[in-house]
Amino acid sequence: MEPDLRILPAERAMERILDLLGETESVPLVISGTSMEPFLIHHRDTVYLSRIHSAPRAGDMVLYRRDGGRYILHRILKVQGDTLDLLGDRQVNPEPGIRRDQLLAVVTAVRRNGKLMKPGHPVWEFYRGPWRWLRLLRPWLIGGHL
Repeated sequence: MEPDLRILPAERAMERILDLLGETESVPLVISGTSMEPFLIHHRDTVYLSRIHSAPRAGDMVLYRRDGGRYILHRILKVQGDTLDLLGDRQVNPEPGIRRDQLLAVVTAVRRNGKLMKPGHPVWEFYRGPWRWLRLLRPWLIGGHL
């Protein structure tokens, strides 16, 4: 039996996801947007969000809320004391100064093109590691201007 999928307004969906994170180990979320391409594709891939139990590390994918209220899923580029620099896998310019209290969840698994993937998988580790440091080459590696 196929799961019952519903599309909710972003604010309402995020409120429900945050509630569920308090009740369960992992919550699936279908990706919306292109900032995490080429690793995650808009409306194709799903991330599994979990509560943050340990200090955030460079390479982790996190869900956070900008001061303006927008929810974003990006990767930690750099940890600098109490703040983080975050960056989408398709982007070249980091978003600096994200506070730890803005972090809401960490991605612990993804369903990428139908296949479940977790930390340790070679593709996961490529995007967690080397891809972060190739950010200035991303426009040419992806094959277009970002």
